[in-house]
Amino acid sequence: ELSKLGLGNDTVVQLRTLELPVDYREAKQRVTGIWEDHQPQLVVHVGMDTCAKAIILEQSGKNQGYQDTDIRGFRPEGGVCLPGGPDMLESGVCMKAVCKHVAVEDVEVLFSRDAGRYVCDYTYYLSLHHGKGCAALIHVPPLSRGLPASLLGRALQVIIQEMLEEVGKPECKARFEENSTMVLPAKGN
Repeated sequence: ELSKLGLGNDTVVQLRTLELPVDYREAKQRVTGIWEDHQPQLVVHVGMDTCAKAIILEQSGKNQGYQDTDIRGFRPEGGVCLPGGPDMLESGVCMKAVCKHVAVEDVEVLFSRDAGRYVCDYTYYLSLHHGKGCAALIHVPPLSRGLPASLLGRALQVIIQEMLEEVGKPECKARFEENSTMVLPAKGN
């Protein structure tokens, strides 16, 4: 739906949509390729959370705790995304600010710091690592009568436009330029 809508006439950004399977190994390979081949300014991942009732903007990705197997029955060795990597990487996009500024009729948008330790979180962590914080993850609920594809597409359009506004702000640009990656220590450290 977002591919049909685009990001709006005022946006001078190239939108590319790619579908990634719920597969840890394939996601790792594809995310690495996205950053190496295209060198984007920002990658926005959209993943479905079957339990969600709202759209959720995820601030951070976690490196450990991946215990559930993917669609092929695979689980990362030791439940770790990137051996030796920081426990958590944080997006340079302030999701809390995006959440405050986004308004889409009949759509609730929430902020989160826990993306759930499954393929979405794994993918996000890798993207934050490769993109030095220039990534975002949006969890969406399943389509329904209350959230048809057209409304979800419009909501994603508005959210991504706001993310691009946020990325364009001087304080956000400074975060991207100064910090190769935003790293948060593990609790208790």
